[in-house]
Amino acid sequence: MSGKNSEEIIKEWWDSASEYYQKEISADKMTTVQYGPFGSNEEKLKLLGKIKNKHVLELGCGGGQVSIALAKKGAVCTGIDISNKQVGFARENAEKEGVKVEFLELPFSRIKELKPRKFDVVLSVMALQYCSDLWALLKNVRDLLVKGGIFIFSIEHPFYLLIDPKDMKIKESYFDSGLKIKKERWPDKSIHYFAYYDRKVSDIVNLILDSGLKLERVIEPFDKQDKIWGTGYRRALVNKIAPTIIFKCRK
Repeated sequence: MSGKNSEEIIKEWWDSASEYYQKEISADKMTTVQYGPFGSNEEKLKLLGKIKNKHVLELGCGGGQVSIALAKKGAVCTGIDISNKQVGFARENAEKEGVKVEFLELPFSRIKELKPRKFDVVLSVMALQYCSDLWALLKNVRDLLVKGGIFIFSIEHPFYLLIDPKDMKIKESYFDSGLKIKKERWPDKSIHYFAYYDRKVSDIVNLILDSGLKLERVIEPFDKQDKIWGTGYRRALVNKIAPTIIFKCRK
């Protein structure tokens, strides 16, 4: 890990974990947007509106499940991800599902390279906690949106991350925001480093407002019947603090 910046650590982790991650969410039939662990879906929340013929950009697309689901509904989709392994899975999934989606290996720090393209919708599911400069990303998203375009993103709920699911006790300070790097030993005994950014809800809201985007809604959904993201989440904790929070913005 020595000498690597957070973006390099994140890319390395996701390249290594991509196959496991795709197996974990294999229950996703790619027919709707799943907003996150126990975070419900587009069929229930109805955040996007009519999507047919809309140009959609997905940030942190992983295996492309969200973009593929929207392409099936007639959207023109582009998905980007920092991991070339994830992008490979996304292209394979699109081919299997019989839809055309453009998938690009591109980190958040370079999305301005998509200009002068414009999008009606920018969407990100459980990915922006891996963005080092959220304000810069929000500014770039605003530039990429058409007037009146929407930006919806979900992340792990900051409150959920504070609680140890084993003993249900607070393990971290809510005020200790910023980059977190955790050392992991995988079942094969290999060592990996997992990096992400903790941010307070107020920090996220203020960054949205400072970027020039209009914040329309903050949603804290709880769908008990989660069969896609359910693995790895202890129900005792999930029943008290839902793991997902969603922000809907407009240009």
